[in-house]
Amino acid sequence: MIRDNDPSPASIDGCAATIGVYDGVHLGHQAVIRTTQERAAVLGVPTAVVTFDRHPATILRPENAPLQLTTLDQKLELLALAGVDCTFVVHFDEARAKEAAEDFVHEVLVSRLGTKAVVVGEDFHFGHQRRGNVAMLTEAGQRHGFTVEGLSLLPSPTGTTEPVSSTAIRRALAGGDVESAATMLGRAYEIRGTVVKGDQRGRLLGFPTANVPVPAHMALPADAVYAGWYVRADGSRHMAAINLGRRPTFYEHAETSVLEAHLMDFEGDLYGEAAHIQFVKLLRSEMRFEGIDALKAQLERDIHAAREAL
Repeated sequence: MIRDNDPSPASIDGCAATIGVYDGVHLGHQAVIRTTQERAAVLGVPTAVVTFDRHPATILRPENAPLQLTTLDQKLELLALAGVDCTFVVHFDEARAKEAAEDFVHEVLVSRLGTKAVVVGEDFHFGHQRRGNVAMLTEAGQRHGFTVEGLSLLPSPTGTTEPVSSTAIRRALAGGDVESAATMLGRAYEIRGTVVKGDQRGRLLGFPTANVPVPAHMALPADAVYAGWYVRADGSRHMAAINLGRRPTFYEHAETSVLEAHLMDFEGDLYGEAAHIQFVKLLRSEMRFEGIDALKAQLERDIHAAREAL
């Protein structure tokens, strides 16, 4: 990994590169990476992904920036798993937002990476006022000695006419459709966090849960109960019934949703541990119960349904 603002910045002498936010590293992104790797193999150079340390929209239009599907660390892990040789992480701030597309090409693609080939989606835009696109890159490549390829967007495997995109995945999550999200991602959607002590109602009910706070900028599925997997810091995986919501049985006007997971067939202390929570299937919508007995009976049914689903 190379960061453009490192005190002693590194460079690469020749690569095949792709550029983008790569939020989620979904099937569409993976298709672009595979093509980039194919071009790199022909040229005998490494593969590089040029991405950003935050979503550019958080600087350009913070009032309606999209919720994120992956943290930067997750994204870097997923790119490494995809077989990328180098990830060049651009620090995106107000100065970078005002940078002309031509200057970005010269600074990053030419001077720092010695790029021989560029592969992007056909709808790719970059630079100040989004003036950089495939046509502009092609002209720049003719001057600087690199080829450019704009790929068609990947049709969605969910059967819809909309192509695979981070936006489509966020929309599926917002509707609780974690299965369609997983189909477009190529894996279950995952949220990460550190287990903290909650109000311990689950323990009092006989169903202890791991309470995992989620940063406000991360995308969450709709409030509901899900079947999923809980992955501990040691890599062990546990079947889980996941509750995401405002717990209307106990709170009339909760301000934010709470993410908590009941690990099946597990006893132990999880406080302070890093948790990876993977959503597999929607079981039911959130609901309010008239009493504790009704809630406990439903929790039993939820755990049974989650076990069957997994």
